[in-house]
Amino acid sequence: MPMPAIFSRLAVSALLLCAAAPAQAMDGPLGYDLAGLDAADPAPGQPAPPFPAPARWQDREIDEAILLPAGTPEGDDDERKWARDYISVAGGVITAPSYNGSDDRVILPGFYVRGRLSGFSFSTRGTNLQVDLIRQRRGQKTDFKFGPIINLRSDRTGRIKDVQVEALGEKKVAVELGISAGVTHTGIVTSGYDQVGLRVVGLADISGKHDSWVVSPTIDYGTPLSKRAFIGVSASMNIYGKGFGRYYFDVDPLGSAASGLPVYTGAGRKVTAGKYTLGLAGAYGLSGDLRKGFVLIGGAQYGRMLGRFADSPIVADAGSADQWLGGIGLAYQF
Repeated sequence: MPMPAIFSRLAVSALLLCAAAPAQAMDGPLGYDLAGLDAADPAPGQPAPPFPAPARWQDREIDEAILLPAGTPEGDDDERKWARDYISVAGGVITAPSYNGSDDRVILPGFYVRGRLSGFSFSTRGTNLQVDLIRQRRGQKTDFKFGPIINLRSDRTGRIKDVQVEALGEKKVAVELGISAGVTHTGIVTSGYDQVGLRVVGLADISGKHDSWVVSPTIDYGTPLSKRAFIGVSASMNIYGKGFGRYYFDVDPLGSAASGLPVYTGAGRKVTAGKYTLGLAGAYGLSGDLRKGFVLIGGAQYGRMLGRFADSPIVADAGSADQWLGGIGLAYQF
């Protein structure tokens, strides 16, 4: 099979391994999927969705970077109007900080479901649900995305290993509602089958917990290396409202007395660019073909707390501004 035909049948999404991607604005953005590849071949493979964040909750500051496998061949249905229907599932394990800004680590399970029906895409990542309301047509190279997201943020609601931070008390789960918007284009750098994606995710608390918001712009790039291998990179920034910093990173006098950490009010004083993330991910088809069967997926991410968030005692004294994550899993697409 000629190499162009091989590449035209690959469709794998690359997004940083994540938990709320930006914790998506969740602090994390949802990854793109290679939607336009079926334009290059009468029977190309369909895009693969990104792997989720830890299944514990979908609020961790991890940008999606684990990949799901490509879809099966399109078949002979050349008259269809919308991109092919599919469902993908993935499971694995992730090592991550015990809270955003922690230097202690936990091992978390990951589980993910993503699909498309009649051109409408949807995905679940832990307790996060996103729907793309812009229908995807068969063969399009440029794909615009827009749709709602609902997320449960559980940062510091449990599994806190640091004694001082635990003494501050556990937080309540926040319910966040928001929007994801973006655009991806296929065939831009190395071949007709690589993809660049830009997206912005914004979430606002509707449960009265942190009474604030998070916005996360992201850029990512992915390319096939062969019929069975794929690699992707991603970069994102998390921008937080004042209430978010006050709820998760400030220390009031009562909390200071209980924990021994100094009083701190800097994180809640102004809107802050509080964290950036850089990620690398890869996928390898165990059957020899990323389009079908089982695919080994893995990724790593480096994040850095910034400014007023990095100066918070829960980071500077009890944790670390450097945030490392990694994960490995197995994916399968129907």
